Parts: sequence; structure tokens; C-alpha cells
Amino acid sequence: MTNRKGLVLDFGGVLTTPLIPAALAFEKRESLPEGTLLNALYLNEEMIRRTEDLERGSITQDQWNAAAAQRIGVPHDNLMGRIFADLRPETTMFAAAEAARRAGIKVGILSNSVGTGPWNLYAGHDLDDRFDAVVISEDHGLRKPEPEIFRLVLDGLGLPADACVFVDDTERYLPPAAELGFATVHAKEPRQTVAEIEALLGVPLTAMN
Repeated sequence: MTNRKGLVLDFGGVLTTPLIPAALAFEKRESLPEGTLLNALYLNEEMIRRTEDLERGSITQDQWNAAAAQRIGVPHDNLMGRIFADLRPETTMFAAAEAARRAGIKVGILSNSVGTGPWNLYAGHDLDDRFDAVVISEDHGLRKPEPEIFRLVLDGLGLPADACVFVDDTERYLPPAAELGFATVHAKEPRQTVAEIEALLGVPLTAMN
């Protein structure tokens, strides 16, 4: 038996299909060399800072689009939406989250935002109705892995960290969560992720779907 009663999920890459294949598909559509986005945006100090500012809500998605487009040499119009155009809901994970709630587990979302306009990653998912707490970084001026943003989702769930499981596809966010007391799962393949969550919660999330 377990006394864990909470589950906290990242959104992009956990409740959606993986981010990297979507980015690679964008590069192919734009006739860019493979790895362009990684090198120009996610390994570049200036763009790392701009992305962190976007996650905190300090700059808009349009501002990020303009800076990123200049670096990779493509039109800026709705660039974030074009990069992630191939993302789809990860139905296995949504079903597991719904099964967890039916079993009495409180389920929250903790997501580093990529802005919500012109492209909104969260549109159409009814997060406020489907989850017990929703913390999107730009709404709070914070971002993972800052401890304060983890505490916000815990407050929303009304649970301590040691009663919760935290799931993220970004591995570097897991140790800070573990330091607060969360059990952690590195999301890679959805069915394996669900199996690891089941083991930590002591709740069958697949048979109940």
C-alpha cells in the first residue's frame, strides 16, 4: 500500500506526443538541416535566456518568435505554432490521469509555458475541468525547476510533496522535485510511464480506463 494521493504531470511531452519529433518535422518542412533548432535555439545562451523569459511571462510568444526566426532564418509568423504543429494529445496519459482521479488521486498540471498567443499549447484541453490544480509558469512569473512553482501546485492540490508523484519528460527537473519530497518519473514511453506511476501510487491506471 502507498500513502501517495497526488499526481503532478508536465503538459508538453507528457500529455502530448514528444516534442523532438515535432521539431524535426518542422526542420524538414522548412528545409533546414537537422539539429538547427537545437543548436540555434536551445544551446544558445541568448535564446536560452529568452526562452526562460517566455516561460516566466516576461516576454510574449510573438517576441520569442521574432528573435528565434532571426536566428534560424525563417519567417516569424506563428513560429512556435509551426515548430510544434505535429504535437497531438497523448491519449494513454490522458486516460491514466482520468483513471487516477476516478480512483481518488488528485491530479495536477505543472507546465513551463511557451506563451498562449498566437499559438496556445493548452487550447481545447479543458484543463481546469479535467484536473484538480493547473499551474502554468507564465501566470506566476516562475518556472520549473524553481521550488516555489512546485509549492504552488502542491497548495492547489492540498497535499505535501511526499504524498505526490511528479512526472516530466525533462530529466533535469526531476532532482529538484525529489529534493522537495516528490517521487519522480522520467516520462519517455507512455505505457512505461503509466506503469511506473501505477507502481508508485499503488493504483491500477490501465485496467480502469
